[in-house]
Amino acid sequence: MSSTEQTPRPTRLAAAAGVALVEALGLLAGGVYMLVRTLADGGGDLTGGVTGGVTLLALGLIPLAAARGLWRMRSWSRGPAVITQILALPVAWQMLQSEGVIPYGIVLAVLAVTGLVLLVNPATTEALGIRRPGQES
Repeated sequence: MSSTEQTPRPTRLAAAAGVALVEALGLLAGGVYMLVRTLADGGGDLTGGVTGGVTLLALGLIPLAAARGLWRMRSWSRGPAVITQILALPVAWQMLQSEGVIPYGIVLAVLAVTGLVLLVNPATTEALGIRRPGQES
């Protein structure tokens, strides 16, 4: 295979990158919203609002990097993507328990479960060059 040829990207891997991107965009949008709302309000807890907004922005960078890595078929990207999905599950559970955000909790739960299924799929792990235990090189 020449250096210009590339292994085709499996659909499941592209979908996993898409899930991570949607989660990243959600976190980044939430962080911007929280910062703007805190700074525009002026009367609330400025420190807490800014800290929360900056935290969401920082957390959004993890799935964003994972999405880019998955799209570019980098094996390192699977770890942060899996961790993001696992961490999203309890957040979704809490959202499902709170009135007003239940629809968002459903969306997050579906994204997290879908992302996990896509990331542990054999076609995805093979495309990323990740060998299963006992599998020879």
